[in-house]
Amino acid sequence: MSDQQPVPVNPTNTFERIKRTSPQGNESWSSRDFAEVLGYTDYRNFEAVIEKARTACFNSGQRIEDHFVEITEMIEIGKGGQRPVKTVMLSRYAGYLVIQNADPTKALVALGQTYFAVQTRRQELADDQKLQEDQKRLLLRSEMKKHNKNLAGVAKQAGVIQPLDYAIFMDHGYRGLYGGLGMRDIRERKRLKDKEQVLDHMGSTELAANLFRATQTEEKLRRENVQNKDQANRIHNEVGRKVRKTIHELGGTMPENLPVAESIKKVESREKKRIKAEQKKSLGNPSKEES
Repeated sequence: MSDQQPVPVNPTNTFERIKRTSPQGNESWSSRDFAEVLGYTDYRNFEAVIEKARTACFNSGQRIEDHFVEITEMIEIGKGGQRPVKTVMLSRYAGYLVIQNADPTKALVALGQTYFAVQTRRQELADDQKLQEDQKRLLLRSEMKKHNKNLAGVAKQAGVIQPLDYAIFMDHGYRGLYGGLGMRDIRERKRLKDKEQVLDHMGSTELAANLFRATQTEEKLRRENVQNKDQANRIHNEVGRKVRKTIHELGGTMPENLPVAESIKKVESREKKRIKAEQKKSLGNPSKEES
């Protein structure tokens, strides 16, 4: 007797229906749910498909443990009883590999191949965009550190010497750029903790606006050879207001309304891992000239 299931009206919803999403927004699929919707009445037959998918994952240079996670789940066995069973939680990429290695005669497999191919490509494009944003943030944050140091040096020559003087000086710049909001106001608006640096949670657009504020203030203080801290404060505020006015004229979003980005420290960690993985992959796949 055939164990195939009828094709649902909308197969996309079938895979979306069994998708699990963690509180952090991570997507995964249970291998047992997968086996059921694909029509594998005997889960042991589906385990062979998973093993083929694991091999394909390894051969593609991906870490198997990043895409196939074994867990223990409790399932109903009748009369209110339960028993533990081994289940594999699959990433979207793992789901794609599983569906590629499943029995093509089963009704939902062909449609599932299309679904996961399209969704995986969409995720790749989204990842590319995220990677680009990460790299822009890292570059701009590095530039901010350098130019804030330069700005502090020029401000010192203008009489901004004590830590409190420098805090007031910086607050003038932020108030100009953020429509009257000082550092404390910005932190509260962005709902950041006291130990979290505002600059570490800015996206590339907001960082770019602040970098422009810092560099232009630095240049103006140098150019006008400012020797008075009150004048330095006024110039910083003026530059901030002009940058804000430019954003408004261009139809951009005001910086205080831009979304809070994840900590730059997490981005740095992710980028280091990515570079390390690429280097490892490159060493494991020498070019023809090297082999």
